[in-house]
Order: sequence, then C-alpha cells, then structure tokens
Amino acid sequence: MTSEKVTDTAVTDTPEEGYERGLGSRQVQMIAIGGAIGVGLFLGAGANIAKAGPSLILMYALAGGIIFFIMRALGELLLYRPVSGSFAEYSREFLGPFFGYFTGWTYWLMWVVTGMAELTAAAIYVNYWFPAVPQWVTALVFLVILFGVNLISVKLFGELEFWFSMVKVTALIGMIVIGLGVLTFGFSSAGDTAAVSNLWAFDGFFPKGVGSSLMTLQGVMFAYLAVELVGVTAGESQDPEKTLPKAINTLPWRIALFYVGALTVILCVVKWTEFAPGVSPFVEAFAKIGIPAGAGIVNFVVLTAALSSCNSGMYSTGRMLRNLADSGEAPAVFRKLSSTKTPAFGITVSVLFMGIGVILNYVVPEKAFGYVTSVATAAGIWTWLMILISHVLYRRAVVAGRLPASSFPAPGGSAFSWVAIAFLLFVTGLIAYDADSRICLYVMAGWAVALGIGWAVLKGRNPEITDRREPEFEKVG
Repeated sequence: MTSEKVTDTAVTDTPEEGYERGLGSRQVQMIAIGGAIGVGLFLGAGANIAKAGPSLILMYALAGGIIFFIMRALGELLLYRPVSGSFAEYSREFLGPFFGYFTGWTYWLMWVVTGMAELTAAAIYVNYWFPAVPQWVTALVFLVILFGVNLISVKLFGELEFWFSMVKVTALIGMIVIGLGVLTFGFSSAGDTAAVSNLWAFDGFFPKGVGSSLMTLQGVMFAYLAVELVGVTAGESQDPEKTLPKAINTLPWRIALFYVGALTVILCVVKWTEFAPGVSPFVEAFAKIGIPAGAGIVNFVVLTAALSSCNSGMYSTGRMLRNLADSGEAPAVFRKLSSTKTPAFGITVSVLFMGIGVILNYVVPEKAFGYVTSVATAAGIWTWLMILISHVLYRRAVVAGRLPASSFPAPGGSAFSWVAIAFLLFVTGLIAYDADSRICLYVMAGWAVALGIGWAVLKGRNPEITDRREPEFEKVG
C-alpha cells in the first residue's frame, strides 16, 4: 500500500457517521472537567492517605502531569482526525487491526467494570441515609434510570453530565474555600488543630517511606480514569477543532485545583492519621469541622460523582461497540442507531453486563468495590499506552511526510509520550509487585486469551480483516 493511500484512508474513514453532533462547547467542557473528578478521589483517597500520608499530594501531582502528557498526545491525534471511538481507531491505523480490536474491547471492559464499581459506590453512599435499603436494590434503580437517559438522546446525556459535573465542581470549590477559612480564621473545632504544619508534623511528609507512597500510584491512576472520555465525544461534538483543545489545555489547572489543591487543604485542616480506608476523606473532614449537615452534603456530592461516572460509562461503551462493529470486529447489529441516533443495542448489552455489579452487591456487598477497581485500572493503563504508542507512530509518519500535521501538536513532539509510556510501565510493575492488586493482571491475561481466540475466529470468517490497512509500525525505517 502506498503512502498516498494511507493518507487518503486516514482522512476519509469516518466511523462516527450517523451520530448527532449534539454536544455543545458548554457540555464538552464540563464533561472534560467531570472526567477529572470521580469516586477515585472522593472515596479511594481515604485508603491512600492511610498508606502514604501527606505524600499522596505529590503522587497525585506526579500522575497528573503524566495524564496531561497522555491527553496532549490524544489531542494531537483528535485534531488530525476526530472520530468517535478514537482510541481503537488510532490503534487500528497505527498499530494494525488486531490492536484496534483489542483496544476497543478492552476500553469497553474498562467502562463496564468501572460502571460496576460506581454502582457499588452509589449504593454505599445511599446507605448513609437509608441503611435498611439493600445495596443491590439501590444499584439496580440507578442502573435503570441512567440506562433510560442514555437511550433518549446524546443531548440529554450531555445535559445530565453537565449538571453532575457542575455539582462536583461547585462542591469541591466550596470545600477548598471552607478549608482555607478554617486555616485562616480558625473557626469551628477543627480550627484549633488546623495548620499547614500538619503536612509534615506527624512523622514527616513521607511518614511510611517513599516505597509506600509509590505503591499508591495504582489507586491514584484509577482516580484519573475517564479523563480520556473527551476523546470519545469527538464524533458528536459540534465544533471539535475549538472545544477539544480548550478542554485538554485546561486539564492542568483542573488537576492542580481539584486534586492537589483539595487534598492539600484537607490534610492541613485534619491530621492525616485521622483518616481511614473505606471512608471518604471529604465526608470525614466536614464531620471534623462540624458544619451542620456538612457530611450529608458531601455524601450527596460523592453520590453524584459515582452516578456521573456510571453515566459516562454507558455513553462510551455503546460508542466503542459501534466502532468495533464498523470495523467488522463486533457483531454488525452494534452498528445500528436508534431513532434518536444513539447506539441503543450496544448500550443495552453493556448495561446488562454492568448488571453483574448488582449481583456482586447482592452476594458480596462489602467487597464488590475492591474486586472491580483494580481490573478497571489495568484496562485503563492499556488504553493510555495505545494512545501514546499511536501518537509516537503518528509523529514519525508526519516527519516522514506520510501524514498531514495536526493543528494541535503536542509540545516536545513525542518526547513526553515516551516519558508517559515509561511511567505507565512502572505503575504496571507496582501492580505486579502488590499481592492485593496482582489479581487484576491475571484477569487481564485471561481477557487477552479470550480476545485472542475471538480474533482467530474473526480471521477465519473474514480473512480480509487483517489486510485493511498497512500499520504505521511496518513502515518505520
């Protein structure tokens, strides 16, 4: 295949055809902001604070920098060719059909499993007010409601996600302001002990050593899952050339404010030794401050965060299944759009699998959340690696003159993509080292075997599936 044909294919291949471009700038911006604020921060930070103390702030900042490198790499690819289901499509173009197939299905798995985790978290939060209601009942009710929203239209999804994100953003800003007020003016009972020195006064900034701090990186990376969701919206954004760069370029201040800033304030107001795993540090901090109904308000916010993430999961899984069907890597029925231009069948199948989370909440309600988050993290790391490797190969193709340059180039070319690749491999090594999280790698190995068998079946039925595009890595050199 000639380089001219490769360029033509890249430009004209449009698997987003048929979608309604119903997501406006306001919604895309808030989806991007909401993607950086989730249950991993609101709930998971409690366990990580217990492991790492104040040094968790540094871990979030370090991982946040890597996430920005990933998003700038994705941004360059998105403006080169904005498509729905972008990660799978870029893997398919630059690494070959198998990688597109594997990435698409793995990203689908990530969101299905994340949806299970978020339904579990939402049920736990509702138990704060209604302890007599079984977790599985609450999880099922939320699953059905969000399923209906995603079937109606992308505009309704975008609007609901806008308000979910607005609640999270407003609440976090309010928490930061109140925390700063406690530090500055000393009001409430927490004001007697609140001090910046709390960051190092109790066995130092690394109270359990640098090694323990690094071991929290796997949980920190789970907190950042969904930040790449803005890439899935590309095929349904009204003006991707303007909205996507703006959404990506504002990521650093979102991380600095909502993760690093919020955790810094909380750990100054309340000593890190008073936080415990399984309890939201935000709920705990407001309880210490003693604001009337403050803990209940924060519990509502973290409930919103869980529902927001589950809502996003339903959105992205349907689009990814359609992208796979467009490429002959999933049943053709997933290509069909409903009268409201949503991939209804793909969403329905994904929701049925998310229903496994309801079963887990019935069988093992106290362990359901932990069972699924590590699998989601491993699947997310694979997705990010494919984005970065695709970006490296795209940059090589641009330099060689085989592909047009993007209007939103990543700073430093592909240099920061290599840094991010090394970091993600390091985190994978930490997961393998930790006996508690190592099981997710076994699950992913089983998933890889299952996908390998599926690929062999696909090739047997359609041998041309491996010949659609000569991948970029075969042209290097």
